[in-house]
Amino acid sequence: MLAVEHHNNVAWVTLSRPEKQNALTFDMFIAIDETIKQLKKDRQLRAVVIQGAGGNFCSGLDVKSIMKQPMSVLRLLFKWLPGNANLAQRVCLAWRSLPVPVIALISGNCFGGGLHIALGADYRIATRNAQLAIMESKWGLCPDMGSGPLLPSISNYDQVLKLASLGTCITGEQALQIGLISEVSDDPHSSCLALLEGLLIRSPDTLAAIKRINQTAYRQNLRATLAKETFAQIKLLLSKNTKVAMHNATHSEQKPYRLRNKW
Repeated sequence: MLAVEHHNNVAWVTLSRPEKQNALTFDMFIAIDETIKQLKKDRQLRAVVIQGAGGNFCSGLDVKSIMKQPMSVLRLLFKWLPGNANLAQRVCLAWRSLPVPVIALISGNCFGGGLHIALGADYRIATRNAQLAIMESKWGLCPDMGSGPLLPSISNYDQVLKLASLGTCITGEQALQIGLISEVSDDPHSSCLALLEGLLIRSPDTLAAIKRINQTAYRQNLRATLAKETFAQIKLLLSKNTKVAMHNATHSEQKPYRLRNKW
């Protein structure tokens, strides 16, 4: 489900459901959240690498698994205050709270929630033929895992809007062209090691300060954006158009959408 190995003060975090392309279950959300909390306490930690087992990074939410436990949806979205990060948002955003470099290694499929997790990393290294997509619009939903505050500092507005609205797949090469990833590589693991080699000879205090300063410079109104993400998703979950979208996504027959709701 989730494996964590430490080598030379680098934590290698592996999403490990290869038979399901590492699709996210509720238990995986809990495990990722707890892992980040534990890593944050590790004073010896110098870097974190996130990867997927079996040739894919993560195919997104395991909808069937989540829907078997209806209360898990509420637990994913629940927050005490609108501006707080809920569980779904923390598995994306909380990587940014670590005072060390976080690198995501992307190969194969990196869809939906998987891409949001990768966006929480500081660096993303992908294979040229990796497939990346923000897929929530296919189901009549909007991205709500905390990538909203991050994407403006990663890619241009029109490119983000296009990716989220159309839900189409792009390759690692295309993702590099729009700034969604940091580097394409035929051997992401070796490229990661080369990046780590350069980072780990720097003072950890220096890297933490640089990360904190840049986050402050690029940060949007975090609490307002998180509140809007969750509010919009709840409203969409209750929308009749979402039911139409879910039907259209799973059937060849395309039902017409109803009038647009007032926002």
